[in-house]
Amino acid sequence: MQGTTTGPARRWWRKAAAVLAGTPLLAGLVQLPAAPGAEAAPSATGSRTVDVSINSLTPVVPADDDTITVTGRVSNDGKSPVDGARVGLRVGQTPLSSRGAIGIVAKRKGFSAAEDGRAVDAEHTVKLGRLPAGASREFSMTLPAEDLDLGEAGVYQLGVALSGRTAGQYDQVLGIERTFLPWQPGEARKPTKIGYLWPLVSTPHLTARTGSDQQQTPQFRDDSLAAELAPGGRLQQLVALGKDLPVTWVVDPDLLVSVEMMTKEYEIRKPDGSVTKGEGQAVARQWMSDLLAAVEGRELVTLPFADPDLASLAHRGTKVSGSISHLKTATDLAVKTGETIFGRKPRADFAWPVNGAVDTSVIDVATSAGARNIITRGDSLRGEDEPPYTTSAVRPIGGGTTALAADTRLSTAFQGDMTGAENSTLAVQEFLAHTLMVNREAPGRERSLVVAPQRRPTAHQARAMAEALEGLRAGDWTQPQELRDAIEEKPDPRAATRVPGVRSYPEALRKQELPTGAFEDVQRTQNALNGFTVILSEPDRVITPFGNAILREMSTAWRGEPRAAGAYRESVEDYLAGLTQEVKLIEKAQKKLTLSGRSGTIPVTVQNNLLQGVEGLKLVLRSSSPHRLDPGEPQSVEIGSGHSQTVKFDTTANANGLVWVEAQLYTEDGRPYGAPMSFKVNVTEITSTVMLVIAGGVLLLVLAGIRMYTQRKRAAAREADGPAGGEGTAEDEPRPAGSTGNARAEEPGDPEEAEGTGEDAPTGPAPADRDDTAGAEAPGKPETGGAEAGPEKSEAPDPGERVER
Repeated sequence: MQGTTTGPARRWWRKAAAVLAGTPLLAGLVQLPAAPGAEAAPSATGSRTVDVSINSLTPVVPADDDTITVTGRVSNDGKSPVDGARVGLRVGQTPLSSRGAIGIVAKRKGFSAAEDGRAVDAEHTVKLGRLPAGASREFSMTLPAEDLDLGEAGVYQLGVALSGRTAGQYDQVLGIERTFLPWQPGEARKPTKIGYLWPLVSTPHLTARTGSDQQQTPQFRDDSLAAELAPGGRLQQLVALGKDLPVTWVVDPDLLVSVEMMTKEYEIRKPDGSVTKGEGQAVARQWMSDLLAAVEGRELVTLPFADPDLASLAHRGTKVSGSISHLKTATDLAVKTGETIFGRKPRADFAWPVNGAVDTSVIDVATSAGARNIITRGDSLRGEDEPPYTTSAVRPIGGGTTALAADTRLSTAFQGDMTGAENSTLAVQEFLAHTLMVNREAPGRERSLVVAPQRRPTAHQARAMAEALEGLRAGDWTQPQELRDAIEEKPDPRAATRVPGVRSYPEALRKQELPTGAFEDVQRTQNALNGFTVILSEPDRVITPFGNAILREMSTAWRGEPRAAGAYRESVEDYLAGLTQEVKLIEKAQKKLTLSGRSGTIPVTVQNNLLQGVEGLKLVLRSSSPHRLDPGEPQSVEIGSGHSQTVKFDTTANANGLVWVEAQLYTEDGRPYGAPMSFKVNVTEITSTVMLVIAGGVLLLVLAGIRMYTQRKRAAAREADGPAGGEGTAEDEPRPAGSTGNARAEEPGDPEEAEGTGEDAPTGPAPADRDDTAGAEAPGKPETGGAEAGPEKSEAPDPGERVER
């Protein structure tokens, strides 16, 4: 007998095996399980010497008149060859009693004659002869289903065992692999209803960036989406397989938007910043066409846009103001996107937390955005007295909210590595076994189950899921059901409905959540976006790509990838910052301006390098010394794309000196926009030279006024004195020829008279220099007086005197 246990541990296991088997342990036939702790390093001896794999079992649900075919592979992992190697079947004596028993069989290692049932007739054995150490052989066996001698309906354990001899040993079972055979020869009563979610969810592919053109050519993070859409790709397989299956399509609208973008011209932005042209238009168009045909007339549920992580929002996002509001935005956008792509309104009142794990805070966040139905899992709810059978999925959890508790075992059946045929085959058979067991464990009770598989199944996992659903069609113990009908089912009063508290959330899942800092980044980017779009003439060209990118920052897809998530958030924020800086103040070439005089103009230039115009901006100048320099009133700014505008400020100076001036752009709501610009203004409004010039001018004006006043006064006095004296006046004296004979000719301020006598004596100093008493002393001598006066008036006028006047 092969074994590794000794002493008390060995005796304990022997007694336990005897109790379980109900028969004595026979030497050479029973491989004792390893002692606790020894399972970590199994030895390639005894019933583990040869590894047996089952690569296919058809049909997956046999009828009594079917022929069963089993194929697989055996590998000798021991150090010695196996002689007389042969492969045969072993089948359980009776059906398994419960779903728990299925789990026990699936985990059991090694061979037990009591537990692995009887051997099928030797005529169906496949002989392989000698199997050298390290060698592998494939096998295939076929037999009628009736030769299995199965009895009543139920789930039977089916084993494929390799028997033979190693050096110095007797003939024994050297390897075994177990699977399950659902057996339903008669007609099942009250079929179990099953609603299966078929998820179309991917990771974020689009960046916030668009090409530097008016068409806004979208840029993708990489070209992995094209690979998923191509024939054989993950998403292509999900659509191709799901179109013929009775499933409920659960779609992330962000995926639809990304594929729609890919149907046209797009670019790939590589990690080094270089950009290449995308070439996945053909596969994107084909996939979108196939999807629209597949979902025609089928139930369609949309997740919030970009599939936000509800648990991360509940546990971390609530600490950052404004974070929860993004969930409502994502929900509204999901409905709008679904209507645009599918031409009909999808259901958006379902919330699907990661792995169906919920607590009270997750429920609160989900319902805050309008969800009234929560897709959870049975292991996330608590109950006082749960029944021994599987209950229906529908669970009222209070507040008008309904939980659909997906079956845990069925939902996790295909989460493993399904690339190998062995794992896939075993997963399919175990899935079918559980569904039949549900029906058998309470045959008189009608139930409704929901299956919520992993969010992003691989292509191999999708094929295994499809094979299992096709297998259900072969049996008659289930019938498909849509989610809208599942939530209308009558809940089982014994089903668990209590939502656990926040501390009960699984620690392994909590470690994968987005940190609080991620939501701080999200909100900082949102605030920057709000401050940027208010100045744009076409804000939707920026709101749409950046708004969607902000929602992608909170995606469930970032779980377990903190570096990638951080890099994505950083790229969005940096790109937005770069765009906002395209509208800026132009630094002055000279940081010091000179302002001469009491007033002047200060020019400030604003540049717009965006592909659209900006408006709603105000430019404000602030003086460090307002009592010395008033920079003027704020000015409105409106600039077309790719242009600059110079804004001029009428400035007033009140004192000399150096003053700092700061220029700052503001939005209409008073928020600063961009970085301020500072420069110096040297005020030289009143210098000493300017003072002298101004003083001289004022003095000349005053003197001219005094002189004019004096001349007028003297002229008026002469006119008043002439008639009063009766003699001795100039008018009484004889005048020589050419004389005017009129005192008005000497009166200043009469241009007509001045311009009419070109040979007159100067009208400036002449009256003051004339001796008026000469005429009075020589009356009655006109000739003499006229001869003396003639030469004086005939002299040429002095040019200097005329300019001075």
